[in-house]
Amino acid sequence: MTPNPHELDNAILRNLLTETTRAYESQMAELYAEKELAQVTLASIGDGVLATDEKGHVKYLNPVAEKLTGWDRAAAMGRPLPEIFRLTGQGDEHEDVAELLRRCLEEGKSFRLAERVTLERSDGRRYAIESTCSPIRAWEGGIVGAVLVFQDVSDKRLMALQLAHQASHDELTGLLNRHAFDGHLQRALEEARSRSVSHALCYMDLDQFKLVNDTCGHLAGDELLCRVAALIQESVRDTDLVARLGGDEFAVLLSRCSLAEAEQRTAEIHRALQQLRFTWRDTTFAVGASLGLVPITRELRTVAHLLSAADHACYAAKDKGRDRVQVYREDDATFVRRHGEMSWVARIQQTLEEDRFRLFAQQIQPLSPQAPPGLYFEVLLRMVEEDGRIHLPSDFLRAAERYGLMRAIDRWVIRRTLRTLRDQPAPFLDLLRHCAVNLSPVSLGDEDFYDFLTAELAGSGVPAGSLCLEITETAAIESLPQAQRLMAELAARGVRFALDDFGTGMSSYGYLKELPVAFLKIDGKLVKDLVNDPLDLAMVESINQVGHVMGIQTVAEGVASAAVVERLKALGVDYAQGNWISPPRPLEPSRPWSVTSW
Repeated sequence: MTPNPHELDNAILRNLLTETTRAYESQMAELYAEKELAQVTLASIGDGVLATDEKGHVKYLNPVAEKLTGWDRAAAMGRPLPEIFRLTGQGDEHEDVAELLRRCLEEGKSFRLAERVTLERSDGRRYAIESTCSPIRAWEGGIVGAVLVFQDVSDKRLMALQLAHQASHDELTGLLNRHAFDGHLQRALEEARSRSVSHALCYMDLDQFKLVNDTCGHLAGDELLCRVAALIQESVRDTDLVARLGGDEFAVLLSRCSLAEAEQRTAEIHRALQQLRFTWRDTTFAVGASLGLVPITRELRTVAHLLSAADHACYAAKDKGRDRVQVYREDDATFVRRHGEMSWVARIQQTLEEDRFRLFAQQIQPLSPQAPPGLYFEVLLRMVEEDGRIHLPSDFLRAAERYGLMRAIDRWVIRRTLRTLRDQPAPFLDLLRHCAVNLSPVSLGDEDFYDFLTAELAGSGVPAGSLCLEITETAAIESLPQAQRLMAELAARGVRFALDDFGTGMSSYGYLKELPVAFLKIDGKLVKDLVNDPLDLAMVESINQVGHVMGIQTVAEGVASAAVVERLKALGVDYAQGNWISPPRPLEPSRPWSVTSW
């Protein structure tokens, strides 16, 4: 049967329509799936996503964007972007975001928002954000809108601010630290030179901090520093800057005031500190401070020069009796003398470079017949000028300590001592019982000193047990945790320690339990007149008895007569030292020693 042509055409059309419908439904299903995937993705990501049309009206917000803006999608739809996405911190926030959107739509480029911008929610809450704005293009390439992708960086920005604060502020007191304060001083110097603006620097050092620290411990010392920091801040203007420079040293930059005004404000700070009473566990201390005041003028070229002048003024106040204000004047005899101290710095550095320091040794005499025979001595340092003049440590060590040269001097002394001992002819090292070397507080707190000393001992072959490092009780107390650690580590290697000038501190006996000390060197001021002074005799006897109870041997310094030696023997003191026993003599490889050569 021949098919009807019309029926054939209809069948073909039905088939085509069915296939077309199926293809359309398939495409729609794929589009729906892609849309669902996109919506699920946008809803799941951690960033806020906000889309607009080509006129800048909001067309879409994902859940994160709803949370950060405070607008739900239905309420935000069709509203202008600046109404929903409100920025602060960058001038007029509406104009900013509107301008950003305009440029994005017109130029077809992506833009990043300025740093430190803040998004304000509809309820007023604010978030620190980072954001980009990019164009949305149709399939043929035309721009049909824009999309903003943004994220909450409040925690990250807060952490950055905290790190920046930590880098510029003292951890204990919250004041500016030395590094940050130097920057403000530099700007003050530049203003003084370029615009003749008057500033002043007040530099202060607490007079009784060590007493509090030694008597009550470091917790009390920290609490006192915090109290003083708060008191200084209460005593200055909002425009003044307060810093802790280190230890118990504070400074105030008195901005935009004449010298007369600065003197008045410094006097107010001084009075506040004089009136401060610090109480710790039923013990009350009057604090007080020595203050140096320096006008910041165009003559002061550098921050170092300015701080040096302030330091001179502060120490001049201490030299005049403490607890007072001293104004810096360059032509004052006090400062001329202190500038002379600065000249020692260059001379010490030159002496180190030219290897002109010299070692001397002073015999330490055993007083007990039980002491093994051998060599006992203390190494002493002398500075030799180019013209041959010899200086005692009392001439130059103060400048070396104040201007950071003690680390180099300590290492020179130890290195030269060990190499000189190594180069003595046999059987010198076999007879060596006790070689004492003085160690400064700087080296006591030096993290690299242990490695330095152990390397030098290994290289020299000098037995560690024959080396005794002498430290003052003040140095040990001021850096007690570091001192304990270093002394324990070196004692484990055989190195011994002596507390020098013992008996002049306020808390000597208490700290003996904390330190691995083998010897107590009784201060010469107590020894020299003990035959005639009952109080000195009692103190020497007490120190000797306490030392022996703790298994510590004693050395009496400053022995000046046979009568003193006999009295020390009667007390049971172990060793004696002084010019009467033996004056210092050069310690050099070219001058061999023997037990009988003293």
